[in-house]
Amino acid sequence: MWDREHHFPVDAIKKAGELGFCGLYAPESAGGLGLSRLDSSIIFEQLSMGCTTTTAMLTIHNMATWMIATWGSDDVKDAWCEQLVTGNKLASYCLTEPGAGSDAASLKTKATKENGGYVLNGAKVFISGAGSTDILVVMARTGEDGPKGVSAFAVPANTDGIEYGKAEEKMGWNAQPTRMITFDNVKLDESWLLGEEGQGFKMAMQGLDGGRINIATCSVGTAQQALNVARDYMNEREQFGKPIAGFQALQFKLADMATELVAARQMVRMAACKLDNNDADKTTYCAMAKRFATDVGFNVCNDALQLHGGYGYIKEYPLERHFRDVRVHQILEGTNEIMRVIIGRRLLADERSVL
Repeated sequence: MWDREHHFPVDAIKKAGELGFCGLYAPESAGGLGLSRLDSSIIFEQLSMGCTTTTAMLTIHNMATWMIATWGSDDVKDAWCEQLVTGNKLASYCLTEPGAGSDAASLKTKATKENGGYVLNGAKVFISGAGSTDILVVMARTGEDGPKGVSAFAVPANTDGIEYGKAEEKMGWNAQPTRMITFDNVKLDESWLLGEEGQGFKMAMQGLDGGRINIATCSVGTAQQALNVARDYMNEREQFGKPIAGFQALQFKLADMATELVAARQMVRMAACKLDNNDADKTTYCAMAKRFATDVGFNVCNDALQLHGGYGYIKEYPLERHFRDVRVHQILEGTNEIMRVIIGRRLLADERSVL
């Protein structure tokens, strides 16, 4: 229903917050559960079996909340953390720009120092939850070109000068709004700066390591649900006088789907452990897991739809929604092509060691 009606289930997310799902890996000092990334990924996998889109929004909120709780000033943490970890307030993450997608370090949104604070100008695109959330984690340029000139800010979403575009009409992820945000001479308090000037890109990359684990595990959970539905359908659907589960070709297909999915799950969990242990190659493993699991997740959902024949294509069954929702996972949090670049550069580095 949420997908069909393009309904953003804020009430359901707030109920999830009551169970701790809005601050899974935010530190306990900020009111979060302080869970490991591995534990969090297992929870997100289970949640995504119910609704991919809502779970994905929870992962974004968790990432932004973690950033505020980790790098926010005392004033910002006092004002926001309790509300964020309980789900009473929601957060969006604002990195992507019209001219800065995969090349995030080239972002043009600028925060200029003025009168003891900053003035923010620019635009962000494809922002999940925009227009319905309460605080924005915004990456903006405060210094030189390139990654060292990027800083991060926690900006209340109703600050004067912030305007929200129309909700994008998307292929999937319809249970959350996606909008462009423009910043026109938005005045920022100095205390809204996260960490120090010039640390924003580093924060963004650290956030994305976890974000890649999160979206990978959403793909695994959605694909597992699609596989479960396909398995049940194969036992129920009869053709040529017997259940289609009796046809060896379809058994082979189901076996391959399950095998690939188990491999993807194990890769995600290994990468989460690398991240938890601050392994030197954590970024590479997170990229591997994101690339592999989102590709596998999409393929399993596609195959599950195919096993349903024409029924998989109609909205009475959930397969077409699973297919639409997981497709974007191969694009966001760094495209899968960029994941290959990260992995390839690591393998070709002079100081390389065996992964």
